[in-house]
Amino acid sequence: MGFSFIPQSFRVFHHNYSRQKFLNDIMAGIIVGIVALPLAIAFAIASGVKPEQGIYTAVVAGFLISIFSGSRVQIGGPTGAFIIVVFGIVQEFGYGGLMVATMMAGVILVCMGLSKLGAAIRFIPYPMTIGFTSGIALIIFTTQVKDLFGLNIPDGSANFIGRCVDYAQNFSTMDYNTMAMGGATLVIMAIWPRVTRKIPGSVIAIIATTIFVFMLDLPVDTIGSRFGSIPTMLPKPSFPHFSFELIHKLMGPAFTIAILAAIESLLAAVVADGITGDRHNSNMELVAQGIANIVVPIFGGIPATGAIARTATNIKSGGTTPVAGIVHAATLLLIMVCFGRWATLIPMATLAAILMVVAYHMSEWRYFLKLFKSPKSDVFVMLITFALTVFVDLTIAIEVGVVLSAILFMNRMADTTIIRRTTVEMETDHHSLRDRVVPQGVEVFEIHGPFFFGAANRFKDTLQIVGKTPRVLIIRCRHILFMDATALHAMEELLDKTLKDGTTLLLSGVHAQPLITLEQSELYYRIGEDNIHGNIDVALNRARQLMDLPELPLPVPFVPTVEREKV
Repeated sequence: MGFSFIPQSFRVFHHNYSRQKFLNDIMAGIIVGIVALPLAIAFAIASGVKPEQGIYTAVVAGFLISIFSGSRVQIGGPTGAFIIVVFGIVQEFGYGGLMVATMMAGVILVCMGLSKLGAAIRFIPYPMTIGFTSGIALIIFTTQVKDLFGLNIPDGSANFIGRCVDYAQNFSTMDYNTMAMGGATLVIMAIWPRVTRKIPGSVIAIIATTIFVFMLDLPVDTIGSRFGSIPTMLPKPSFPHFSFELIHKLMGPAFTIAILAAIESLLAAVVADGITGDRHNSNMELVAQGIANIVVPIFGGIPATGAIARTATNIKSGGTTPVAGIVHAATLLLIMVCFGRWATLIPMATLAAILMVVAYHMSEWRYFLKLFKSPKSDVFVMLITFALTVFVDLTIAIEVGVVLSAILFMNRMADTTIIRRTTVEMETDHHSLRDRVVPQGVEVFEIHGPFFFGAANRFKDTLQIVGKTPRVLIIRCRHILFMDATALHAMEELLDKTLKDGTTLLLSGVHAQPLITLEQSELYYRIGEDNIHGNIDVALNRARQLMDLPELPLPVPFVPTVEREKV
């Protein structure tokens, strides 16, 4: 694996780690731990699991991600991106199925990191990312309406349309005390940043509404009334039951979890680099996420990844090394041990309001609207991914989004490949035909750009413009740096046609990769070594030889003016 797979935590003490930095990391870790508590609980509840499982995840995954991270300031834990897929897995396969899917995703992430695919994740198209992120945000927002208003919907619909219909039909059942707690939370979170940004409004809202409900004994739904008590210690390690059938069924969801974890963690690391001026190791980051997701289900947790908001909070609070992330995990564990029983008093409406604010910021609605000014193909990918996320399934949305993006990319690449019939009048560069004599009965075509399957049909169509069958057909390949199997097949079909028509096929200016591809396919030998040349002059003389015409002297190689002066 080498030096590139050394976690940042192993390098901390080699870079003048001072007492002041240590104190800053401790303070930042405590602040982030406090910030992470309500989010961990809220994400767990919204995902269809117990509130304490969110805390377990933040503690275990937060610790492991900080230990093995490729970023110095990354903070890991449960995030809103996983809510939809986790909820779906739990509903269909139970928590045991979620354990298996999470561990599978962890293995996928480790393999991605060890295969050095960290940089490749960055190539996932921005419209697709915005599409499924905005879709996730909309679903999170709508799922919290019931708890925000205290609606009485015993058996609510699981799909988006059905959920909206349920809300419309049962809106008259809203509870005013619950709505007041939710409204108070939203007001506090909106106003508090004007007071200070060191302590987030979500923490103040939870403290204020919990005290208010407890002191007045308001009849509102709380964590305790819905889920009972919260344990004050981590659970004993336990392993899920694996079966080939279950693994097969969970392959899609596991892949989705892995992709979401990779995207969000690397995005958080990039954001952190932008703030700190540091550079993260994307492959080590994926390995860290994988290790965390393999281990966290053993301690009752849910999928985890690097969290953008908590990572930014860590930096702004003074955190500079993975020590802050470790302290954040220890802070959460201490809060759970000492104050876990008080968490049962938190109103559900407060958590719903917090999640709505998270969804609002997660939606990236400004960028969503801005993308409508982009090319229609990008808008199409964004809307399809968004619609599938909201109305069908996140796993399908990501799969379709990746396929659509790849197809559109290949179409754009094919558009950059120009295949044309070459004439003397068309060319002006020193390698052109302007100063060369092309005998009658010789046709010259040139390919500009990558010659792959997307351009193969265009190659065939362009060759149809030849009227009278030429005696010699020269294909100039000087601008082809890449040739794939489909392009090779098109070239083979062309060779078959020329042999049938009595035309000799010549290639000129063939680069290394296309030449190796031709040799490996044995097409090189079918065309003939005498018919594959390094430049157009040799190819034209070969054409003259085939037509029993006298060969012309080869021109003096072109030397730029600067080089001539040196000589």
